[in-house]
Amino acid sequence: MAEECCGTAPAKSGTGQGGAEPPSRVWQVRELQAAAVSGVLLGISLLVSDAWSTALALAALAVGAATFAPSALRALLRGRLGVGLLMTIAAAGAVALGEYGEAATLAFLFSIAEGLEGYALARTQHGLRALLDLVPPNAVVLRNGTEQQVEPAELAVGDILVVRPGEKIATDGTVRTGRSALDTSVVTGESVPTEVGPGSEVFAGTINGSGALEVTVTATAEDNSLARLVHIVQDAQERKGSSQRLAARFARPLVPGVLVLAALVAVLGSLFGDPGLWIERALVVLVAAAPCAFALSVPIAVVAAVGAASKAGVLIKGGAAVEALGSVRVVAIDKTGTLTRNEPVVIDVVMAAGVDRTRVLSVAAALEARSEHPLAAAILTAADELPNMSAEGVEAVPGNGLTGTVAGAPARLGKPGFVDPGSLADEVTRLQSAGATVVVVEHDGALLGAVAVRDEIRPEAAEAITRLKQQGIQVVMLTGDNTRTAEAIAAAAGITEVRAELLPEDKARIVTELQARGPVAMVGDGINDAPALATAQAGIAMGAMGSDVAIEAADVALMGEDLRRLPDAIAHARAARGIFTQNLLLSGAILVTLVPLAAIGTLGLAAVVATHELAEVLVIGNGIRAGRKTRLPHHQPVRDSAPARAAIAAKPETTSAPLAASDGCTDGCCGESAESPAPMVAEGRTNLLASISAPQRSANAGERSVSEGRRPQAVLLTTRAAVSGDKIPVRGGQRPQSGTATTGRPEEGAEPGGCGCCAG
Repeated sequence: MAEECCGTAPAKSGTGQGGAEPPSRVWQVRELQAAAVSGVLLGISLLVSDAWSTALALAALAVGAATFAPSALRALLRGRLGVGLLMTIAAAGAVALGEYGEAATLAFLFSIAEGLEGYALARTQHGLRALLDLVPPNAVVLRNGTEQQVEPAELAVGDILVVRPGEKIATDGTVRTGRSALDTSVVTGESVPTEVGPGSEVFAGTINGSGALEVTVTATAEDNSLARLVHIVQDAQERKGSSQRLAARFARPLVPGVLVLAALVAVLGSLFGDPGLWIERALVVLVAAAPCAFALSVPIAVVAAVGAASKAGVLIKGGAAVEALGSVRVVAIDKTGTLTRNEPVVIDVVMAAGVDRTRVLSVAAALEARSEHPLAAAILTAADELPNMSAEGVEAVPGNGLTGTVAGAPARLGKPGFVDPGSLADEVTRLQSAGATVVVVEHDGALLGAVAVRDEIRPEAAEAITRLKQQGIQVVMLTGDNTRTAEAIAAAAGITEVRAELLPEDKARIVTELQARGPVAMVGDGINDAPALATAQAGIAMGAMGSDVAIEAADVALMGEDLRRLPDAIAHARAARGIFTQNLLLSGAILVTLVPLAAIGTLGLAAVVATHELAEVLVIGNGIRAGRKTRLPHHQPVRDSAPARAAIAAKPETTSAPLAASDGCTDGCCGESAESPAPMVAEGRTNLLASISAPQRSANAGERSVSEGRRPQAVLLTTRAAVSGDKIPVRGGQRPQSGTATTGRPEEGAEPGGCGCCAG
């Protein structure tokens, strides 16, 4: 932009190896060094005799003009007309008229403006270099049984990194051995450490805690998540929003227009008055109408806003995304994985008369043995300590549940309606109203019971929703889950408008309907919510760190898991959008005021140059505020609290039985004693999936296991059978295969991996 409209283009700061180092101090800027020399020469010229004064003024002109005249002439040869050309013509004209001091003053002031512009742009990009500097200069790799120190650029996929306590991780990988807590705040913006163990993903630039780790490299230094993030932010800073496009559309044609206007002033004035006077006024008009401040008004604010957000774990993809996010009046938010943790656990088991809890969970676990649905993982975890049962001929009924043979008798598992809850209907309703997804289990034609699984709401969700409302934003929850469960989760988060039992295309349709209320932002996981994300004015992906698909699918990506980043990002975008407007108005006012005053001779060349460059400095300084004044805060973690969860109402006459507590679980989350039949959710509940090591249990022809600390990934089936509702056979204990399967979080309401119990 600078080269096209304002003279010299500031050098882009390097962000990779070999990139040019931007100036870290204002006195290191080449243009400002030249301006200082020019200013000294100009000052001395005012104190000496006329002969020396002219020579010193010409020297000051030469030094100052060297910062913009050569690049302006090169741009002219390429067919580009910029403000640097206007200043060059004005300086040359002043020399032709014998106004050497005026020409030197113009060059001195414009070189200052050019230097400040380049320095400001370099400083706004400093955050990107700071991100890349998070990668350590060396890494320790295990090769042929010995430790070797190498540069990160030498790492190859499959190498084994040795990461000691306190060291930075050089590139992306998967933990091979060891356990630790990583400081990811520099990448995700979250202050709470992330626990990792064998199988956990780790990212470049994060800092290891107290444990030693061996990490299998999964990406090279040039292609890891940190490098991709920096490149995406660089591209985002070049993307233009409507305000930025307006400034560019106005500035580019204004340069030739100014040349025509100055020529008209000179010609027409000379016809009716003193040619020398009017040519001088034409030169003043040439400078007064230069659109440099106008051209810079939005781009520098965009660069500052996007850079500041990226350092706080919020990736905003350009000026258009900043403007869209800043104009949002309605937020449509997905439930699973966004409002909730996407880590479901079994919270209750209710049994039919004469049936014990062990049988209900064992039959359910046998049917779910090969399913990769998160609900299946919760059931398998709850059944770890119970007697093992195997299932044969397991088949998935998309949108409903599973069927098979357990212990030689037919068995079914699925949503209420697919399996009749019978005498447990009231209990099922109660559990659903408390925010649980209920799976009903049937064996040998008889009702066994129901298993309630709940994905707990994020502890900070209520605070985030409250802040959105305080910003004047309407919040609507969209989910494929059943209405009772959806309403319970929404109530806990403080959301009053709920749309439940939706398919992906339904979400996109509802987003379109919501646009009648104002600009809409859709918040989802960036994969299964892609239609709605694309439909909304601003698509926002939650927890996108390490997910290229999520980052590419959204306009804004929240790299961490803290939902409070959502209102933070909107407030940041609104402030930046306000700065866009301020800069455009200021720049326009300067042009409208200076041109008439220059044309009638009220202002001379030096006064116009000084006023114009002062306006440019103000615009640059105001633009930088988009990164400083609106800096996103670092939040402290929020502990679970009762208001943030939907408590299950206990009934004295309930036939439910508590879950067996696992070893080491002392907070009551796994169940109650025999004297306390009512299932409750304890304060500070820990995640069963993270705290219980799941031993292997044989099932069908193979063995199943739930990896410690990790849940299986779900598969979203898109086969014809999934659409028609036909049964999908599962051979040899294998989960159903799809012609086209998308790995990731299952869409609520779809049949993922053979478990459709949550579709109702």
